[in-house]
Order: sequence, then C-alpha cells, then structure tokens
Amino acid sequence: MIFLGILIIAIGAFCQSSSYVPIKKIKDWKWESFWLVQGLFAWLVFPFLGALLAIPQGHTPSDLFAIFSSHPRETWLTIFFGILWGIGGLTFGLSMRYLGVALGQSIALGTCAALGVILTPVFTGNTDSLTLPVIVGVVVTLVGIAIIGVAGGMKSASLPEDEKKKTIKDFNFTKGLLVALLAGFMSACFSIGLGYGETLAFKESKPLFATLPATMLVTFGGFITNAAYCLVQNYRNKSFSDYADSALWWRNLPFCALAGLLWYSQFFGLSLGKGFLVDSPVLLAFSWCILMALNVTFSNFWGIVLKEWKGCKTNTIVVLLIGLTVLIVSSFLPQLLAR
Repeated sequence: MIFLGILIIAIGAFCQSSSYVPIKKIKDWKWESFWLVQGLFAWLVFPFLGALLAIPQGHTPSDLFAIFSSHPRETWLTIFFGILWGIGGLTFGLSMRYLGVALGQSIALGTCAALGVILTPVFTGNTDSLTLPVIVGVVVTLVGIAIIGVAGGMKSASLPEDEKKKTIKDFNFTKGLLVALLAGFMSACFSIGLGYGETLAFKESKPLFATLPATMLVTFGGFITNAAYCLVQNYRNKSFSDYADSALWWRNLPFCALAGLLWYSQFFGLSLGKGFLVDSPVLLAFSWCILMALNVTFSNFWGIVLKEWKGCKTNTIVVLLIGLTVLIVSSFLPQLLAR
C-alpha cells in the first residue's frame, strides 16, 4: 500500500512537471494572458471538480460550503495562505522564464519542499510529526537540490551567452536564482494552507479525497493573487487585446486547459497518495517533500528532453544525475530510517 501511495504521488508529480510542455505551444499571447487563462483551469475549475469527490453520498456542494462557513477561522487562514502561495506561483513562473524548466523548478521546489514540511506543523501546532527520520529526509532532499543547483551553476559558467539564449530566451542565472528562492519560500505556504484546512471536510469523506476541499480553498487564494497581477500587467502592457482574437482562443485554450489539468494533478495525486500512506505516519508527514522532490526529478527529465542541458560538459551532466539520484533516494529514506 505504501509503494502504491508513492507511485500515485509520482504520477501526479510527472503530470505537474509536464504542465510547461503545453504552455510552450501557446502562441501570440503575452505571458500574463496565458498565465491567467491556464490559471482559471489550474486554480478554479479542476480544484472545484476535485473537491466534489470529497462530498459523500447524500450530501450536496452546498453542504461542503456550510462546513466552510461553520469553520471561519480555518477557512480564511487556508485562503490567506493560498494568497501568499499565489505570490510564490507568480515568481515560480518567472523562475522558469529566467532559468528554464529544469533549473528553475529544481531550486524553487527544493526550497518549497523543505519549508513546507518544517513550517506546516510549526504553524498548525502539530510538531509531533517532525520526527528525526522526517528531518533527515528533508536534509537529504536539500542536499539533492543543492547538487542540482551546482550543476546549474556549472552550466551557466560553461555555456556562452548565445548558447544559453537558444534554449532559454531570457536566461539570467543571478536574477533567476533570487526569484526561484522567493518562489520556493512563498510556495511553501500551500502546505501550510493544507495544514489549516485539514478539518474542512466531511467526516464520512474517503481518506483518498479528504484534502481536496482544502486544496480548492488554497488554489482559490492563489488565483486571487495571480489574477490581480495578470490583469495589472494586461493594463500596463496593453495586452487585453490578446483576449479579443477568437482564433487565438480556439488555438490556445486547449493547451491552457491541458496545462491546468496537468498542474492540478500533483495535488490530486498527493491527496490520493496520502490515503495509502495512513499506516506510515512518517511518510504521511513527509509526503509534501516527496511530491516536491519528484517534481524536481521529472522537471529535470523534461529539461533534458527539451534540450535545456544541451551543450553542457559531461561532468555537468554527471553532477545533475547524482543530484537526481539523491532526490529519488530521499523519497524512501524516512520510511527506511523509521523501521
């Protein structure tokens, strides 16, 4: 059952890491335009559909919202941390812009993984879950991220500027590093929001779907932040015209929807996977870090496929592969240490 839970989380991580592939197919829209449209699917439509699965037979969606209204503190804290996570989501997208899929996700998600596991029990008062195996797992995950970061630095130092621009148009290692660290710090608020929203579900809900209502509230908060920023950018860049061309909508909307679905799959998979980890409190507490570590692993897989590491020296690729191996090991390490 534990292996199945990790496998489900891994599938969700693979889908998330693949979400930037359809985004590359979007044409003739400014960044703020396609980011907002894919966000409608990623942060509103699919999270709402997912939350419906947590409604047991005999209840309605209005009953779920009644639970939210009867727990105002938890509900608003969950949304609030979603708003903070939204800042991370914005800078996360910018980290892809400056560093590419592989390196940008590695640094941002690594920071997010560690802080999410550590800060969530601190904020929610459940520090008993911070056992030694969990902390060791977080440290090993950070080591893996650091190794990948070294590979990224080696890549930056070895490639001429024109070669970097071939695969990543706006490549800027220093600016991208700062943005990715901020993205990781703020993105950890997603995990904190889920922690506050644990009680916002029906008692009869299946464990597989229990966290999906909280996920919907966190992504709703994130949508508020992202929508506000994107609309301001539409105004500044005079890009509202992007939405006026019906031909572009027909061409770009399917890719936005697919990107949103793939992105949301990581948290749908996390909810399902945690349902199979209930017999392992250590992995349950470490599940957020597992998801982020696997996101990094698969994002670098796509980075290789998309030729973002093309032209790098052999020793750079070796360092990258060592980092990925450490990340994979970190996903299982806490369970092995807990035995």
